[in-house]
Amino acid sequence: MKLDVRYGHHPDDVKTYGTTRLRDQFLVEEVFLPGAITLTYTHVDRVVFGGATPLDRPLVLTGGKDFGTDFFMERRELGIINIGGEGSVTLDGSVHPMEKGDGFYVGQGTKEVSFASLDPKNPAQFYLASAPAHRSYPTLKIEFAKANPRKVGAAESSNLRTIYQYVHPAVCQSCQLVMGMTILETGSVWNTMPSHTHARRMEVYLYFNMAAETRVFDLMGDPGETRHLVVADRQAVISPSWSIRSGVGTGSYTFIWAMAGENQTFDDMDTVSPGNLR
Repeated sequence: MKLDVRYGHHPDDVKTYGTTRLRDQFLVEEVFLPGAITLTYTHVDRVVFGGATPLDRPLVLTGGKDFGTDFFMERRELGIINIGGEGSVTLDGSVHPMEKGDGFYVGQGTKEVSFASLDPKNPAQFYLASAPAHRSYPTLKIEFAKANPRKVGAAESSNLRTIYQYVHPAVCQSCQLVMGMTILETGSVWNTMPSHTHARRMEVYLYFNMAAETRVFDLMGDPGETRHLVVADRQAVISPSWSIRSGVGTGSYTFIWAMAGENQTFDDMDTVSPGNLR
């Protein structure tokens, strides 16, 4: 299991960062590696996220010194969404098939978590997001059809999209993790505009379903002095609680969002009008 550690940043410091340092601190370029689990541990709300791509053998999620626990889920909760081929997740000996688009909420205290692919030539790609947990809520498989859909935006503003809430109070209980997937309609390229902040929660984005030459310009930073990251397929972005959330693609894309922080109120956000962005 590969683990990368990222630290927190003061917004005034980030204003001095150039392109390379911004990418080093906030962009994760390799989320899925064949036959491996790759995780990023960000000190922003101690969220862990990454990918599991099993081939001809299962991959096991482990704890240890990096987390200060005997097993990964000892003091954590976990969200999973499969964006690859068919596979399965094994939780304390119970095997659960996972098709593309299926998700899972795994409650604190689950000792064994492992991932497998049905066909190594078309492997499953499990995207993982985890946050510290103070109690155990029931583990629940969340097929794509059971995610809570919310259609928002408009074609006129190029941001017509459906937000599928997986780990969310409308679907299941969790301590602080909220997670879902947003699918944009054909011709829409903005993932949200007007942009917004929510100082109560951080966020991580995984961008995927992108053509090789497509890029997303992920907008970040203080509203009065914005920055951007240029993101390719299956790359992830760490968005601190003080940073704006918005982005625009050169072509079609889908993204998974995961949040952790003070509350789980999805609509608790502070909108920033385009006229106030700099």
